[in-house]
Amino acid sequence: MKSVKIDGKRKFIVDEIAEPVKDGKRVIVAIKKAGICGSDLHYFESGEPVGLVMGHEFCGEVVDPGNRSDLHVGDRVTALPISPCGHCEACLTGNPQFCLETWTHATGLSLDNPGAYSKEIAVRSDMVYKIPDGMKDEEGAMVEPTAVGLHAIHLADIKVGDKVLVIGGGIIGLVSAMFALKEGASYVAVSETNAARGEKAVKLGVANEWFDARDPEFLNKVMTKTEGGFDKVIECCGNSAAVSSSLLAVKTGGEVILVGVSLDPITIPLTIGVMHELTLKGAIAYTKEEFKTCIDLMANKQIDMMKFVDKTVTLEEVQAAFEELTSGNSDSIKILIDPNK
Repeated sequence: MKSVKIDGKRKFIVDEIAEPVKDGKRVIVAIKKAGICGSDLHYFESGEPVGLVMGHEFCGEVVDPGNRSDLHVGDRVTALPISPCGHCEACLTGNPQFCLETWTHATGLSLDNPGAYSKEIAVRSDMVYKIPDGMKDEEGAMVEPTAVGLHAIHLADIKVGDKVLVIGGGIIGLVSAMFALKEGASYVAVSETNAARGEKAVKLGVANEWFDARDPEFLNKVMTKTEGGFDKVIECCGNSAAVSSSLLAVKTGGEVILVGVSLDPITIPLTIGVMHELTLKGAIAYTKEEFKTCIDLMANKQIDMMKFVDKTVTLEEVQAAFEELTSGNSDSIKILIDPNK
């Protein structure tokens, strides 16, 4: 079947891979929609590992239910892409994101478990969730990144009236901003190097204001606006400049949630963290309960994720979509893939 594989630095190839084999355990899913994630962009930029079929955000229809007696052919589903062991303390307490095996065989993130940049995938049966009839396929593909943002906001423990800065206007940043407002933040700002994305954050109604992260007066402006700094900062970029800005923009005694991931070491002004007694928390993925919560929020029309979807492309158009998302001047937030077009 047709798929998209990494074929080197900033290069994809449309190629054939074997269809998943029914084994009576895994659920085989025919992909309807798949999302391009920020972490996918890192793999694209690095070109490694060659041969990887990405796609860990998806919605599809059950082709074979495996060992799930509650699933039937044709049911619409999504799934956590992770591969936790199921018996360690992290797994048993509902926090599979901490399991040492979580990413070892993750769907779309490992060479031995091809992802949704293809027509069909095989998914661990215990990770699969049904999608209610009222939800669109596009929404189903948005559950995974939405859960990442929800997890970050839960860790931030935002109080009514808090001032919150989100660094980075990609999908995780804007979802985090959206949830911050829902939690009662009185002021939510987004900082971005891409003016088109910054303006879009305000236009979509998930931020009250945006700031140009390249502006030499950035720090003076945000400190003046907040009268001494933000209560919470959600950092969604993962580079030295972004993390440094988060430490400088948060108030004394404030809290920074690190969501962005860097594949390389970064440098930060540690003295600021020490002298201002800042709290830094890392945020990775989500719990199974948060994943399910995001399905419920969409199904019950409590959040509108469709406003973040900019367009849907074919497998042949994936290369151009990645080039757009890494251009630094596009306002696209979420591009989905339809492998059947």
